[in-house]
Amino acid sequence: MVELLSPGTEDEDLGNKPSKINQPPSKWEVYQNILRIPYYIVFNRYTNELQAFQLVGGHYEPMTFTDGRLPMPEISLSLGLWQGSFRSIEKLWLRWFTLEGEMIPEPTEETAAANERARIAEQEAEKAKRKSEQLAERLRQLGVNPDELS
Repeated sequence: MVELLSPGTEDEDLGNKPSKINQPPSKWEVYQNILRIPYYIVFNRYTNELQAFQLVGGHYEPMTFTDGRLPMPEISLSLGLWQGSFRSIEKLWLRWFTLEGEMIPEPTEETAAANERARIAEQEAEKAKRKSEQLAERLRQLGVNPDELS
């Protein structure tokens, strides 16, 4: 569970403010005691502070970061912060990574990477075609018909 902190609910979101008698439970209490969410991650988009908690023995304990990421081996992912542009907004973003630290691209990044690979392959094919034509011309200059070599 990833919670984006709001200034007005920060204490409740971080479990610093227990629910009052005859009031509904706080988010923290719901996630920890009722839903038993294994990972509770809290991101403050105003300060770019990332905090994470893991359910251990029925209560949340703070998680430690590894190389700036929160490893979650049970789901083979880690979560960290990434500085970059997303939807034309430049800032610090939450991003999924592999456990080894490789950023997992979002769909538009995958499309852009595939387009770039296709462009490079097209350029390489064109270069190979030009080289083949140059070699065929050189063979003709030497009196060899390249079409008869096949």
